[in-house]
Parts: sequence; structure tokens; C-alpha cells
Amino acid sequence: MPLQTSDGILKALGDEPLRDAGELRAKLVPKLKLYLEEGRARGEQQLLDTEDGLVCAKYLSTHMDDLVQLVHDAVVRHLYPAENPSSGERIAVVATGGYGRGTLAPGSDVDLLFLLPYKQTAWSESVVEGMLYVLWDLKLKVGHATRSVEDCIREARADMTIRTALLESRFLFGDRALFDDLVQRFDKEVVATSAAEFVDAKLKERDARVAKAGASRYLVEPNVKDGKGGLRDLNTLFWIGKYVYQVKKPKELVKAGLFTPEEFKLFQRCEEFLWRVRCHMHFATGRAEERLTFDLQRVIAERIGVAPRGGLSTVERFMKTYFLIAKDVGDLTAIVCAELEARQTKKRPMLDRVFGRFRRRRGGALAGNDFIIDNNRINVKNEDVFGRDPVNLIRLFWLADKHNLAIHPDATRLATRSLKLIGQNLRRDPEANKLFLDIITSRNAPEVVLRHMNEAGVLGRFIPDFGRIVAMMQFNMYHHYTVDEHLIRTIGVLTEIETGQLGNEHPLANQIFTTIQNRRALYVAVFLHDIAKGRPEDHSIAGAAIARKLGPRFGLTDAETDTVAWLVEHHLLMSNTAQSRDLSDPSTIKSFADVVQTMERLKLLLVLTIADIKAVGPGTWTGWKGQLLRTLYYETEVLLGGGAADVARSDRVRLAQEQLRKALPEWSDEEFEQYAARHTPAYWLKTDDERRVKQAHFVRAADKDGRTVTTCYETDHFRGVTELTVLSPDHPRLLAIVTGACAAAGGNIVDAQIFTTTDGMALDTIVLSRAFDRDEDELRRAERVAKAIERALKGEVKIADLVESKRPSKPSSRAFNVPPEVILDNSLSSRQTVIEISGLDRPGLLYDLTTALGKLNLNIASAHIVTFGEKAVDVFYVTDLTGTKVTHAGRQATIRRTLLDVFKNEEAEHPQKRSA
Repeated sequence: MPLQTSDGILKALGDEPLRDAGELRAKLVPKLKLYLEEGRARGEQQLLDTEDGLVCAKYLSTHMDDLVQLVHDAVVRHLYPAENPSSGERIAVVATGGYGRGTLAPGSDVDLLFLLPYKQTAWSESVVEGMLYVLWDLKLKVGHATRSVEDCIREARADMTIRTALLESRFLFGDRALFDDLVQRFDKEVVATSAAEFVDAKLKERDARVAKAGASRYLVEPNVKDGKGGLRDLNTLFWIGKYVYQVKKPKELVKAGLFTPEEFKLFQRCEEFLWRVRCHMHFATGRAEERLTFDLQRVIAERIGVAPRGGLSTVERFMKTYFLIAKDVGDLTAIVCAELEARQTKKRPMLDRVFGRFRRRRGGALAGNDFIIDNNRINVKNEDVFGRDPVNLIRLFWLADKHNLAIHPDATRLATRSLKLIGQNLRRDPEANKLFLDIITSRNAPEVVLRHMNEAGVLGRFIPDFGRIVAMMQFNMYHHYTVDEHLIRTIGVLTEIETGQLGNEHPLANQIFTTIQNRRALYVAVFLHDIAKGRPEDHSIAGAAIARKLGPRFGLTDAETDTVAWLVEHHLLMSNTAQSRDLSDPSTIKSFADVVQTMERLKLLLVLTIADIKAVGPGTWTGWKGQLLRTLYYETEVLLGGGAADVARSDRVRLAQEQLRKALPEWSDEEFEQYAARHTPAYWLKTDDERRVKQAHFVRAADKDGRTVTTCYETDHFRGVTELTVLSPDHPRLLAIVTGACAAAGGNIVDAQIFTTTDGMALDTIVLSRAFDRDEDELRRAERVAKAIERALKGEVKIADLVESKRPSKPSSRAFNVPPEVILDNSLSSRQTVIEISGLDRPGLLYDLTTALGKLNLNIASAHIVTFGEKAVDVFYVTDLTGTKVTHAGRQATIRRTLLDVFKNEEAEHPQKRSA
């Protein structure tokens, strides 16, 4: 039995009028809170029992109906009774917006219209005010309006939001005649005369909403309500159908010709699933949370009851289902909205798109009379075009690319219904594969056409290995899109590079693209580079095997196939080397060159790497990464060409010193010789000419002013970084202090170049990622970071306390589990031991690691910091205090154990982090 009933609550208030609104609320609100809580608890239990989101949403809406009426009855009975109501003392309470549809999520707004016959009276104003105060005391988010019928009609004409809200109005209680009058006048005076205007406005509104929430339905943290493929898209579809065809219920869309019965079943399945996810999200968070964030994904997957299967985790299986549903929503809305948009533009009042009915309107035949141009879009001439020749399923998209035309929704719909025709015979067909290769390597818009193929389901059926990664998410904060969307976007970036659209951003790639001889191999490799994601084996190696299988099928030569397979297998090599290795170390370049072997492969790998990083998501590409890639390219180019790499080390030092001497004509010979003698050979070999000049002036000025601890900074907009140079007496904990000061001041370190002069001074360059677009803002931030470093080095602040004060009270990446790993390698450098540390990133991690290295009495020669979303990969080139590599097994074990303890200590302090 329920704790509270509406009748019981009203009876508990008694029959006599109360003294004032305050007394009513004091008695009523506590009981209504229990009533509301019980209703929500029952709704949640229904959700868990029935596994039906619509059942839950409809129950919550009905429960809210009862509560609103209960509030009204209590206010009217005890505060403002109308014994002999006049014609003006009438009111109808109407649900509008989402609440008007009869579905309500636990945290949704309650949208109410208080409908009056004409102007507001003192009685109606008091009733509305009394109701609202009670609803607000219940902490409900109430959207409300008090209008007459005439007000509603006038404002609906002027405001599309009000018009849409009224379109979904639902009578709750009160004067039914008032509501019926509103509906009749709204249909006659607003809807009947403005269908084209409404359709156009809703489609534009949808575009703006999707752009704001995230332009792709494959964003890995989607907005369930407003994102592409979310509930609002289904709402938009129904609004348009309701407005244009005067349908009252979604199932009437079949009779209107918008859906086949099968498609309406798909509509229902999508709506139920999205409501189920949304209600679970609200219940789990206790608020109106609409974004399916990483930390929520695991929770909702478990609440829904998804189990791991087929190599996919619980979260990955759940999100794959979500993205497939979002794709289905996209298919439904694209078909209906495109058709309505085209026909409403022509002011055609009815939509005569019964399936299988095709009419040629404008344009000629294409491809042997199988296709026509219909309203400037490619359409099929008749419904047996795919059954008669399945190659047409590929030819449709090939023609779209060749003629730069959109595909008619009828053709897309028929292609999706014909997917069973795509079997082994079509996959082996030489003509079909030739057409597909033309699409991938097109100079027009391969990204757009491939996305259409994917959304129609053709791409995954024609390339089953691609079908395995359709809607597959990558459960990390680094990748922004599902795997299939990432691959398609990578093709788009590659096209932009080739056409010169990104010349300013990628000057080297733009320059070398015209010299690439294996263009077809490059495009195919880009399309396939992540195709083996989600398999138990390494996706690069498994992907290479897939490439060897698909290359001959596509019509590639043996040499092209070998190139594609090599690129897929090594597609991460250049990025990893550039970001996590010392590019001034000859061993780094030699190891990389040994794998690459030829200039052609080097060019191909550079372009593929750029396209891959850029397609990960907004903000992933930075100018700093571009600079690292260019440096690696140029250094490897020299080695592959057999040129300056053979120059003796002493000669390279001498040449560097001569270059600097020429750049400092105002210095005396004696002054320059003293300065040059302060630097070790490593300095001359690892720094570029421009930096040597700047640092010479910096050190000279510090010496002149007697400053032993000082900093300077400059920003580089093109590389997207800010460089801080630090001069200080050297000591083992120097880098720890610098990284701690940076962390406390909000500086995100991406690289560090560290040198010690012969007279015991440290000259370190710390590279920070930019935080601001405007240079003046970035320089102000750099000044704050620089001052924090100086204060810490001078002992004015205790760096450990400063870092600790900046750590968040709760860890931010609890959704993820990144097992820490420490690798020591003496083969990667001729002079230092390379320590690679990976694990879950957190504020202050770099400080903790450098502190641990200092306590281990290790000298850090250089540091390279990379983050992949929640995963940090920090690489240190170190020596022991005698300047030699760490070779003793026991010593290595101690280092490994100490560094792993950095992560274990964090887990001990925040055990909830291990919940993932």
C-alpha cells in the first residue's frame, strides 16, 4: 500500500478553509514530498522490472498529473473557493511541451499552461500563484504560462517555441470547453496556414541544436536528449508529421505515408530504448542529466543488465547498442525530414511517398537508365534496380561522388532494404570493387559518400571487417568518436591535406603530397588503419593481415598491398616516436629509420599520422605535435639520404658553436669562448640555432644582473605551446620543483629539455600547451607560472604543500582503469636509460614521478610527456649520479617498484578510483 494517496492527503487537510497560503503549504508540502518520492520509487522499480523506458515515463507523467490536480484541489478548496463562479472565473490546466506528450523523465521540467477565457481575474491569479508556490516548494522545475485563448493564438503565430509547445498540449483538468476552443482555433488559425514555415523552422532548429550538442551522432559521450540521433530528433519528426498531417498519435504516421509498418516498429524501438536510458540516467544521478558521460556509461550498462560478450566489455556492448539506435533514429529522421523539406519548399501540402513509388521530375538518366536525377538528387528509376543488378548498390554511391550530387531518401531507403543482396558474390565482383576503390580514392568528397554508405548499412555489409567496428566506441577520453566514424573522418582530413586546404596548418605534408607515388595505397591504408580495433590481438598487426586480404580484392597491385599492410601495421610508430622519444638522440632516429627504410614510406607515414591525429577529435591536434613530427621527418630524411648523419660528433659541436658565434657579433671572442665552454656537447647537439641565440642573451643578462634563479618565457601560436626557460643552480630535485610549480599554477607540461652547465647551473626548457588563443592572455598565464617556479626554486614556498592544495578532492577519471606500467630500456639511447611510465593521469602526477626519480638519485637528461585522454605516458632519459646507464638488475627492480608505488599511493588515498 502506498504511504500517501491523493484522497488521503486531501482528507488530512480537513474540510475547513485554512487561514493563509503559508499554513496550507506547511501542512501540504511534507505530504506531497512523500507522495512524489513514492511515485518516483515506483517508477524506478517499474523501469527495472519491465525494462521499458516508455512504461516508466508514462507512469511518471500520470503520477505528476495526479499531483498537479491534488495541488489545485487543495488550493481551491482551502484558500480560494469559488462558490458562484462568474464566466471569467474559469480555468483549464494544460500540460505542454514534453509533459504534454504524456511522458516524463524523473528530472524533467513540468510545463504547465493555465488557460483562461480572457483576461486574468483576481481569483485565477491567486489560484495560479498558490499552485506554483506549492510546486516550487517541492523543488519541481516548473515551466508555466498564464494566457487566454486569444493570447495563445497571438503568441503562437509570433513564436515558434510557443507554437511547438501548444502543438503538444494535453488537457489535465478544469474547464474542458476552454481547452477544446484553443485546440480548434490553433488548428484552424495557426497550423492550417503555416505548414511550410513550421517545417523549415524545425529543420533549422534541429541543425542548430545538433551543432551545439555535437555534430556527430557518434560522439562517445552523447547527449541522449538533444544530440544527433537522440530523443529530440524523434520529437522533431513527430512534430512535423503532426503539423503537416494533423496526426494525433505516432502510429498514425504509417497511415500518412511517412513510415511503413516496419519502420514504425523501428521508431517505437528507438523511442523506448532512448527513454529507458534517459530515465536510468536521471535516477542514477538524481538530476536531469542528459549527457551519457564515461562515468555514467558503466552505471547505466549495469542497470540495464548488459553483459560482456564477443570481446566487448559491458560498457562497449551497451554503447554499441546506443550508437546503432542513434543511427536508426538518423535514418528515420533523414528520410522524413529530407522529403518534407523538399516538398514543403515546393509548397506541396501532402507527402505522396508510398514505398516503391518513384517519379522522375527533373534531369536525365544515369548509368544505363538505372538511376535518374530527381530534384537534383540521384534516385533509382524503379524498385528492382538493386535486385536486377546488385552492383548498383555500390554504383549508387559512386555516381553520387562522380556527379557531386546528394542521394534521394527513396534511393537510400531502398538500398537499406536491399542489404541482403550484398553477399560473397558481390564482395568478389571486380566491377563493384573497382567502383568502391574509386570512392575511397576520389578527389571529390569521399568522406561524405563513405558516411552515406555507412549510414545506409552498405559499407559494413560490403566490407564485413568494417561492419565489425560500426558503432564501436573506444572507452577512453582520448577518442571523441566511434571507430567507424573516426576512420571516415580520417579520409576527410586526408582529402583536405591533398587539396591544400590545410596548407598553413601542415606546410610539410602539403608540400610533399604531390611527390607521393603511392596515392591509392595511402587512401586505402587510412581507411583501414583502425579496422581491427576491438579484437584480442594488437589491432595494428591484425589490421595489417586484413589489409593483405582486402588489397587484392580492391584491385591493388602486390606492391600497393604490401605498402598498405606496412602502413597499417606501423600507423602509430611516427606519432609515438615523435611524442615520447628524444629526437636529438641519434639512436632514436636510427631505430625509426631502420623500420621506415625508404623516403616514400616516410612521406606516407607522415601524412597518415597527421590525418589520424586530427580525426581523433577537436583539440587533439596541436602545433606542438606538428613540430615534433616535422623534426622527426627532417632528421630521418637526413639519415635515409646518408648525409649529415655521418658527420662526426665533434664536428657537429664545432659547427653549432660557429653558427652561434656568427649570430652574436657584439660579443668579444673572450666572452664567447667563456660562454661556449660552459656547455656540454649534449647542449650543442640537441638545441636548435634559434634557441641557442635566445638562451645566450638570457644567460648573459642573468649574469650581468647577478640573478642565479631566473626565468623567461615566450609563446608560439603556430606550435600551440609556450616555452619557459629556467636558469638555476642544479640539484637532483630541480625538475620535480619545476613540474610541481607548473602543476600548482595550472601549467600543462608537454615536453622538457634539460641541460647542466659545466659550472653547475641548470638551463632547462619547459614546454607548456597553450591555454588561451590570445597571446596577451597566454603571456599573462606564462608569467604566473614563471613566478611560481622562481618562488619555489628560491624556497619561498613549500612545493609539496602547494601541489597538494591544488589536487581535486575527488578523482576525475573514476570511470577508467589504466593499469600502471614501468618499462626500462637501455637499447633506445646510446647514453641514457629510457624509463617509460604509463598509467591513469591526474593533477600533479608528473611532479610525483619526478620527485620519485630524484629520491632514487637519478639525473634526468630529458623528459617527454604525452597524454591520451585519461592515460599519461611519461618518458624520462636518465643516468645515475656517475653519468652512466642503469644496468644492475636489482637497481632496475627498485626503480620499477618505486615508480609503481606512485600510482598505488594515489589509489590508497582515493580507493573509489578502483571502482572501474
